[in-house]
This record gives sequence, structure tokens and C-alpha cells, in this order.
Amino acid sequence: MKLAGKVAVVTGGARGIGRAIVERYVAEGAVVAIADRLAAEAEALASGLGGRAFAVDLDVTDRASIDAMVAAVVARAGGIDVLVNNAGVFDMGPVVEVTEASWDRQFAVNAKGLFFTLQAVAKRMIAQNAAAQADGTVGPGGKSRPGGEGSPVGEGRRGGKIINVSSQAGRRGEGLVSVYCASKAAVISLTQSCGLDLIRHGINVNGIAPGVVDTPMWDHVDSLFAKYEGRPLGEKKRLVGEAVPFGRMGRPEDHAGAAVFLASADADYVVAQTLNVDGGNWMS
Repeated sequence: MKLAGKVAVVTGGARGIGRAIVERYVAEGAVVAIADRLAAEAEALASGLGGRAFAVDLDVTDRASIDAMVAAVVARAGGIDVLVNNAGVFDMGPVVEVTEASWDRQFAVNAKGLFFTLQAVAKRMIAQNAAAQADGTVGPGGKSRPGGEGSPVGEGRRGGKIINVSSQAGRRGEGLVSVYCASKAAVISLTQSCGLDLIRHGINVNGIAPGVVDTPMWDHVDSLFAKYEGRPLGEKKRLVGEAVPFGRMGRPEDHAGAAVFLASADADYVVAQTLNVDGGNWMS
């Protein structure tokens, strides 16, 4: 129960890696807001988690939607202790065929949306930290004062934990995936800069870089590789899975442990890092 008493927001939480993190966070004691545009799927997931999760509509490309999400979570759960910035989109194609619309969409969700969701939640976390200091439950920098363990603040830093989901694509370029790679490299860079700035408020910002993961998104990726590389459907997915040193593609649940660690007090001294969870595909 590493997250007992915590309130977490997981963007893109209705499917894939986000869903696995939602389920694991609930198992670790958190109350989780499933923030997603897929309202029906988010509601269905929440209803199966015994009242420990609830769905909130979120379009990360809309600043008003981000602000409304934060307000809704605070009204429902009293605050936000953890944010997992997981929402993302993918597209690909040869450099000479990339459209402005594809560029704008990928950066709008993967980088801009991630940043402004982080910003809105960080503002809330800073306010929570100030309020906790004012009532004496934590000292300067977000450290708990003796006797504060019974309050909503709990152990460690009230400021919070923010986890940005990047990709191994953010570590290196790929010929057919130029814009997606660039958008995910931006996530790693933002994680570093935001981590260095926000730690003074007791907010740890870190990231996770998955490798190839067997999710509905990868079925879309496989179809695009089939189009541009002239492959049968399913072949690219099989080949990339076989190439992983671990011996298979990742599964959504493979990433939940890292997300729990980075959200917990165990990661209090981890700042501005992006952890590779990719079966050995990339070393850094």
C-alpha cells in the first residue's frame, strides 16, 4: 500500500499503460481520477474498481478542459498528490510526406498538452504545500512535521509527484517516425527542466520511457509500418517483439511498478530522471 491516502490523476487512463497504472494505483491504496476523452471506457473502468476510482473528462489540447479537470478532481477528492501524464497520440510517415496537421496534433497532445496539464496540477500542488505549511502539518520544502502523519498530508512531501510518459522514441530518431520521436524527446527535456524548477516546491518530476508495448496503439503503429514498408499486417509487431533483449514486447502492466515507485516516498530523492522500462532496448 505504497500510495495509501494519495489522490492520483492518470491522463489517458482508460486504456493501455494508463489503465494498468490506474489499476495498480488503486491496489496500492490511492484514489484515482481516470482523466480521458474516452468517457464510456473510463466510467466502465472506474465502476469496476470498487469506488476507488472515478472518471473525469479531459482533452489535454484544451486549456479550459485541463482547468476543469483539476477543479473536478479537487472537488471530488480534496486535492492532487500524483499526476501521471500518459495521454499521447502517434503518427508516422516519410519526412517528405509529413503534414502540418500531423505535426500539430502530435505536439499538441504529446508535448503542449502534457506541459500545460503538468503546469495546472503543479499550481495546485504548490497551493496544497503552502496550506499544509500554514497549518503546521509540513515544514518548509514540503517535509512532514512530527505529528502530521494522521493528516491528509501523510508521509513525505505534500508537494507531490509528477510522472511524464515518454518513449524510447524520445531517446533516438527513427526515419519514419520523425515527429513522434521529436515530441517524445520534448517530454524528456521538459521532465528535466520542470523537475529542476519544481523540486524547490517539494514536487518531484520524473518520467518513464516505455519501449515497444502491446497496446491498441501498437496495432495502429503496425498498420502504418505495413503501409510504408510494404509488410504484411502483424509482421512489424512480431519483429520488434523478437528484437527486444528481454524476448518479447512490453505489456501495459510491466510499467505499473515503475509508476508506483516514482509516485511513492521511495522516490523522494529522484529528481528530473526518465526511467527506461523497455526490456533492454535502450541503455542510458
